[in-house]
Amino acid sequence: MDLLNGHDNWVTSVAFSPDGVHIVTGSFDRTIRVWNALTGQSALDPLKCHDAWVTSIAYSPSGRHIVSGSADHRVRIWDAGTGQSVMDPLIGHDKGVHCVAYSPNGMNNVSGSEDNTIRVWDAQSGQNIKVLFRGSHSIETVAFSPDGKHIVCITGFYIIRFWNALTSQCVLSPLRNDEEAISVAFSPNGEHIISGCWKNKIIVWDAQIDHGEVDHARGHDERISSVAFSPN
Repeated sequence: MDLLNGHDNWVTSVAFSPDGVHIVTGSFDRTIRVWNALTGQSALDPLKCHDAWVTSIAYSPSGRHIVSGSADHRVRIWDAGTGQSVMDPLIGHDKGVHCVAYSPNGMNNVSGSEDNTIRVWDAQSGQNIKVLFRGSHSIETVAFSPDGKHIVCITGFYIIRFWNALTSQCVLSPLRNDEEAISVAFSPNGEHIISGCWKNKIIVWDAQIDHGEVDHARGHDERISSVAFSPN
């Protein structure tokens, strides 16, 4: 396959559709593009509604919608088939949105921002359900556990925090070490968290006990900006 050419600035976020047929990308050029994963061709015209660069994107579990976050402080939800915005922008953050994710049941979105908050949204109405967390540092990344009961995030100073998504209570003590985590993901069974670090290390944590580092690996020569588990 040829390169997927279309953006005219940095690509900041990439995600596969749940069925693996499409790829969605967000860019510093303020657009979102949807590609055919088999041919590499554009599947839709560029999605253009954000007023600043797109920082994060994710497909809904059904594949029908795409959520995006932007430096314009907005979260938007798109129809993945038509490329049309399905509702007004989700407004609540007062600084740039760094990260977005869908809950496993597709009912909620979560977003983290430079305004030091994590917000949970109703994905059907766009209503801001609650502020899950308000801290003193920017939220760099967020992810739902596979059962939707927990949310993990990384805040400024590389601290991993683990929340009950329903009660907003912190489940574990903040996870931290001197390796400076910058990316995080849940295992498919929800039992472990993996973090990629500024200091070139991958750490696997037990998601059920405090400070439960269970494994680690090195190999990269620079920071690890993104991590993921295989489906099994």
